[in-house]
Amino acid sequence: MPDKTYNELALEKEIQSNFGVDITISNVISDRLPVGHTSEAALFLTNKKQLYVYIHGKSKLLLSDIKKIVSKMGLTADVYIPPKGQPRYFEDVALNKFRAVFPGRKHVNDSDLIFYRTLVPYNPALVLISEIKNGEVYQFDSDSTTSWRPSVKFAYRRIRTS
Repeated sequence: MPDKTYNELALEKEIQSNFGVDITISNVISDRLPVGHTSEAALFLTNKKQLYVYIHGKSKLLLSDIKKIVSKMGLTADVYIPPKGQPRYFEDVALNKFRAVFPGRKHVNDSDLIFYRTLVPYNPALVLISEIKNGEVYQFDSDSTTSWRPSVKFAYRRIRTS
């Protein structure tokens, strides 16, 4: 068995254990794509033709960091998958952070938590992608003037039905 197959199986098991999502990888577009000084991403298609990006790093990553990375990669995010067994992970952690700052507030709206959602720790991250902008995926490059350079050409746009 080639190394690529082992890497795909390891990624599938890691996604299953961290996010509880049963994914079968059919095509890896890019593996170990640098997206920061200490972060890497894997971009892949499932057997259901859904495009996912899996981002992990050695340093602390927040939801705002993941959103910025996904945007800089030239991708449009559809769903940020929460950790396994915690469907309201982003809302619960944001509410705890909000209450730490404002302990006396009784009524909290979703609009109050918008900023605090960006402060939620999210490493590793799994994001369902709806489209690749301009048909190019970018990777981090510290030598580039914009710190990002084209890595892979791949066209994808998810068309919603129903």
